[in-house]
Amino acid sequence: MQRIKTIRDVDCQGKKVFVRVDFNVPLNEHSAISDDARIVAALPTIEYLTQSGAKVILASHLGRPDGERMAKYSMDNVAKVLAQYLGQAVLFLPNCVGEDVSLAVNKMTNGSVVLLENLRFYKGETENDPEFAKQLASLADIYVNDAFGTAHRAHASTEGITHFVKSKVAGLLIGRELEFLGSKISDPERPFTVILGGAKVSDKINIISNLLDKADNLLIGGSMAFTFLAANGHSTGTSLVEKDKLKLAKEVLKSAKDKDVNMLIPIDFVITNEFDSEKMTIGEVKTVDFDIPNGWCGIDIGPKTVEKYSNVVTHSRTILWNGPLGIFEISQAASGTFDLAKAISSSEAISIIGGGDLGKAIRRSGCDNYMTFISTGGGASLEFLEGKELPGIAALDRI
Repeated sequence: MQRIKTIRDVDCQGKKVFVRVDFNVPLNEHSAISDDARIVAALPTIEYLTQSGAKVILASHLGRPDGERMAKYSMDNVAKVLAQYLGQAVLFLPNCVGEDVSLAVNKMTNGSVVLLENLRFYKGETENDPEFAKQLASLADIYVNDAFGTAHRAHASTEGITHFVKSKVAGLLIGRELEFLGSKISDPERPFTVILGGAKVSDKINIISNLLDKADNLLIGGSMAFTFLAANGHSTGTSLVEKDKLKLAKEVLKSAKDKDVNMLIPIDFVITNEFDSEKMTIGEVKTVDFDIPNGWCGIDIGPKTVEKYSNVVTHSRTILWNGPLGIFEISQAASGTFDLAKAISSSEAISIIGGGDLGKAIRRSGCDNYMTFISTGGGASLEFLEGKELPGIAALDRI
């Protein structure tokens, strides 16, 4: 079976190595970096290349400036934080292409690092413009994709550039993503438990379909649980229910039973009589079993469900978790996600955590250092788990 080449398979000594990283970090109201986890995740690849004597050219997007220069989305601040982590200078270049960029790259010494300006300041990035991709490629002897979070998008820096560079390989981060979201799940140590949260059944149905043939246990949480609850004939109050997916939910429940998968939906909920999703405020809070009364909506799984789910994960050998189980941003609705994270962190299982909001929740719970792997991809993780081919991965060299 062919595998994707990584930076360990090529000689980088003295070569100009263009690395597509994911430095799309969250910013606070003052445009300062509020979470540098994505910068930290890229360090192993960058340090491997600098120690190998490569001339490292880093490129990323930040935010959605839609082809316009916006000061708050400049990569300048990222360069400063990165330099502190690397313990060496990182030259920030205020452009991605052009004569000034070419001159700076040509002056680089082995082991040095430059960071280009925000790729999405150029419309050619998201449009996958061949000319822009060719200009980026002109900087490089070797192309490295280490931005799993954007690998599902065919942009100039993730797919277009690969048509103009002879050697194109994966970084160490993408290598780990493929290992844990790929081989560790396709042939898992058993029992294999899948935990799915998030808002909608429709968002996760392809993952469910793909994993029902592999999982021993399937635990449901988040708002998507209410559609399954309604499909089983329970009242859901004002909770989000996809009425057009009730038939689909019943089919999933039947399929799980037919395939002898232990599929569990919550048996109790934390509910509120008032919820403002914009202000993230709630009214009165209480816990109920199964049926949610009129005028109330579910905001988290309840303590009985946490106990039941925790018992399952304690006896698991591989755990895949995608999507929060409640509105963890609100303290009264965070226990389900946080307590299950603690149960997983105390288990001996291989724990694979999906990216996006769940990754943020796991870090907030303080359990991140106890998980085997936390993906850096949100949408990319979803598509990969659905079994889709990601353009940024498909474009890389194989052995």
